[in-house]
Amino acid sequence: SCNTRAVEFATMNKAFTKESDLDEDELEPAFKLPAGAKNYITPQGQQRLQNELDSLWKVERPVLVQTITWAAGNGDRSENGDYIYGKKRLREIDRRIRFLRRRLDLSEVVNPAQRQACEQVFFGATVTVCDEAGAENTYSIVGIDEADVARNRISWVSPLAMALLKLNVGDVALLRTPLGMTELEILRVVYVDLP
Repeated sequence: SCNTRAVEFATMNKAFTKESDLDEDELEPAFKLPAGAKNYITPQGQQRLQNELDSLWKVERPVLVQTITWAAGNGDRSENGDYIYGKKRLREIDRRIRFLRRRLDLSEVVNPAQRQACEQVFFGATVTVCDEAGAENTYSIVGIDEADVARNRISWVSPLAMALLKLNVGDVALLRTPLGMTELEILRVVYVDLP
């Protein structure tokens, strides 16, 4: 019988926050899409990206353009903080908009709640595992843009997800960690909407 305790396999930085302005080529390898792969994403993840894109394009950018236009009309631009900051922030917003559009264009929405009862691990699965010490942990396998370690949502290209994918309930996954190999027994696999 597994005891429930928090086990942290790896620390990951959240790659995609509103402040991020990274292009695909500048991303850390853990957050890049594998060559030729689709950007698998849950419906909720796609909606979050679309909401961010809409907010940047329809709300934040127009207000910023107005501020820059007003600041440009105030004379010397070389010492005009509103103008200098506004132009810098506009570049960041435009870069993030391009990034979000590319990600959404490549996205393939997979709704885990529509999968029939299945004990095999695929994208969208919420998997409960038991490690060698008897600790039980639950992870949801989501898209790269949805990974959130604090909520136990791991990217489908992460080492942990790759170790679990295509295994069945009762199988043992081998995970390489900084401390060596760890065995994880798959206890449960469910497919549900992720809020």
